[in-house]
Amino acid sequence: MSIELIAILMGGVTLLLLITGLPLAFILGATGIGFVLLLEGVQGLAMPAFTIWGIMNTFVFIAVPLFIFMGCMLERSGTTDELFEMIYRWAGPVRGGLAMGVVVICVIFAAMAGTSGAATVSLGLIAIPSLIKRGYDKSMVTGAIQAGGALGFLIPPSAVMIIYGMIAKVSVGRLFAAGVFPGIILASLFIAYIGVRCLLQPKLGPAIPPEERMFTLKQKLVSSRALVLPGLLIVGVLGTIAAGICSPTEASAIGAAGAILVAAIHRRLSLANFSEAIFRTGRLMGMIIWVAFGALVYSAIFNYLGGTELIENLFAGLGLGPIGILIIIQLSFFLLGMFLDDTAILFVCMPIYIPIIAHVGFDPVWFGVLYVINMQMAYLTPPFGYNLFYMKGIASDLFRSGDIPSEITLGDIYRSVIPFVIIQAVGLALVVLFPQLALWLPNKIFGM
Repeated sequence: MSIELIAILMGGVTLLLLITGLPLAFILGATGIGFVLLLEGVQGLAMPAFTIWGIMNTFVFIAVPLFIFMGCMLERSGTTDELFEMIYRWAGPVRGGLAMGVVVICVIFAAMAGTSGAATVSLGLIAIPSLIKRGYDKSMVTGAIQAGGALGFLIPPSAVMIIYGMIAKVSVGRLFAAGVFPGIILASLFIAYIGVRCLLQPKLGPAIPPEERMFTLKQKLVSSRALVLPGLLIVGVLGTIAAGICSPTEASAIGAAGAILVAAIHRRLSLANFSEAIFRTGRLMGMIIWVAFGALVYSAIFNYLGGTELIENLFAGLGLGPIGILIIIQLSFFLLGMFLDDTAILFVCMPIYIPIIAHVGFDPVWFGVLYVINMQMAYLTPPFGYNLFYMKGIASDLFRSGDIPSEITLGDIYRSVIPFVIIQAVGLALVVLFPQLALWLPNKIFGM
């Protein structure tokens, strides 16, 4: 049996096991271990062991749990409450203003937390009852929160970019800088869509009634103090990286300490909140590490079997040029993102795709931004988009507690994200067509 046929067989076994619903980490790990034992015997186990040790021994990986803790702590710090009050005072009189403000808060939160779930959960609990009470359409509200929350993938600091940087062996600082403009562009597109849609259909996002607009300029300015602590935290994390003062790992420690300080200033630093942030970080990191272990073993064996060469030959046989190859890869990310975790896609696909991308001459930093935008789409696409289930859990709790008058079904949530996924696809196309949208800032800060 040829080595290429064994690689194809390995892929087929994996697909069959995925149908069973077994945990992904164990499917990937067991398949990889099984095939290496079949081909090399017990002595072949050294290969996956050294592969796992190599990635786990990478210093920058320490930043991942610290940024996750930072997001979990900020979720409980009361920062979101103050930011939402500021948006309510400034943007409430505008049609769709509160929904547009939700996206702005998500951008700020993304620049502090580096994760998607934190912004989605914390804003969902606050914004959904408030906006629905003021006549906003539930699809507009839930769609804006989910799409805005997904910006945590792209706007630095981003835990996904850190892991990509380790695998692709590119500067995390450059990746962070590359995500800034695409993130702002996507947020601006979301805001423009909400504004135009609510202007044409006022019932989707009515302005708050005149009796609720009685805020003086002084009161509005006072509410703007909510930007001070987030601003300081963002400068402390991203500013030190851009200035070359700290590495991303060191900056993540600053961010974690800053999140604790923010919670203390808001008088939310309780033992319960701190413990919950620690435990949630542990749960998320446990999931990430086990998926990483399984995926690393799988990709190492798959590459050993010639899987990368097989895929390269497949692309060559199709007669695709560089752009054709890029489109096929992006489509594969989109389809895989509907069923697999973003971490699994990173560890399984990147060791295969990055050599191909390097061969055709594409910038790995730019390619990383394209991947992250695709994962934003994955978090909003059925059947297994994470933000869809975060939103369903929040909506069910709010309905049971009486905070919203009617139930928000999973079908409502699925429909709410359709226009935002289309906008994300437009954003992806813009970055594909104009690579400097992602590359100009890192080249400016760090040089060519």
